[in-house]
Amino acid sequence: MNHTSRALSRIAPSQTTAMTDRATELREQGKDIISLSVGEPDFATPPHVVAAAKQALDNGETKYTPVGGTARMKKAAALHFVRDLGIEVPASQIITCSGGKQAIFHALMATVSGGEEVIVPSPWWVSYPEIVRFAGGTVVPLRTQAKNNFRFTAGELEAQIGPRTQWLLLNSPGNPTGAVYPADMLLAIGDVLRRHPQIMVMSDDIYAPLSYTGQSHATLAVLCPDLADRIVTVSGVSKSHAMTGFRIGVAAGPEWLIQAMAKLQSHSSGNPCSISQAAAIAAFEGPQDFLADWRETFRARRDLVVGAVNAIPGLNTPVPDGAFYCMVDATALMGQFENDQTLALHLLEHGVAIVPASAFGGKDGFRISFAASEDTLRDAIQRIRAAVS
Repeated sequence: MNHTSRALSRIAPSQTTAMTDRATELREQGKDIISLSVGEPDFATPPHVVAAAKQALDNGETKYTPVGGTARMKKAAALHFVRDLGIEVPASQIITCSGGKQAIFHALMATVSGGEEVIVPSPWWVSYPEIVRFAGGTVVPLRTQAKNNFRFTAGELEAQIGPRTQWLLLNSPGNPTGAVYPADMLLAIGDVLRRHPQIMVMSDDIYAPLSYTGQSHATLAVLCPDLADRIVTVSGVSKSHAMTGFRIGVAAGPEWLIQAMAKLQSHSSGNPCSISQAAAIAAFEGPQDFLADWRETFRARRDLVVGAVNAIPGLNTPVPDGAFYCMVDATALMGQFENDQTLALHLLEHGVAIVPASAFGGKDGFRISFAASEDTLRDAIQRIRAAVS
């Protein structure tokens, strides 16, 4: 007997996870597969973070904590928000979750009712539309284009707003495009939001430390403080401190929403892992100087991949301003393949795992993660060249 809920039937499995799992399976079968599908830094977790996790175990910190995180965890998160994002918030407006994904899930599940609309810029992170649909909401795509560095304008946003619009999801730097919204664009977006007071904003800033523009990170809650009671900002340690497996995300927003998220979390996962919280405290409170080196390493990898991809006939990609992804346009090759999923499988047969653009609400292309060594990236690009030549 198979009896799943209507809510579950509205969503599809994550294609990024599926491609990564498939690459792992093939490797375990002895096949030589380079995976450029996963959004995960390849650096080791900083030693002081690992040491803090070990110390927490030795101290017996293995019991329940408050649902939204320990007081020390919230204090460390508050330090992160003000130091790294410029957002000053009290502990009552912060929640700690089991990853940034859970924070986004709980915020939308706690607020979206049947038929309410959520504007999601595309190409989008794979989980955004699925979470909206699971909550019963309607996804309103806001198309962006490579020629505009995958950024939408204030006018394009306003054209998508309707009487049932409840949320705008904003990811900067973005996954899968690497798009970064500068302050002037965010200020213009703020002007639009003032004319539509029913709209809340999910500002997903998880990739904030990985920007290559040379400018300070800009975020809506700081630029438009009068809108702060309508903005929830999501961050964490997964990307900045190579702690994806620790599953710690943090969110700051209006107190009523943080309380609603905590209410839902109390009946889903309960508190985030106590040991992971201890590690995240060390990540936020400890040294941050290594981030400059990581950022320059990623910048060099970005330049390598962009140059190599654009040298392959039939492929092209703009230069991403942040994160560690390139969104590759393969339109010129689509005459040889049924769709970009077929192309992705073809590349997998040639030893490279990527994610098709259709997984992100795009088409006729694929996403490359350049969170891998330069030698690995060179090898992967050579395989891609051979596969499509």
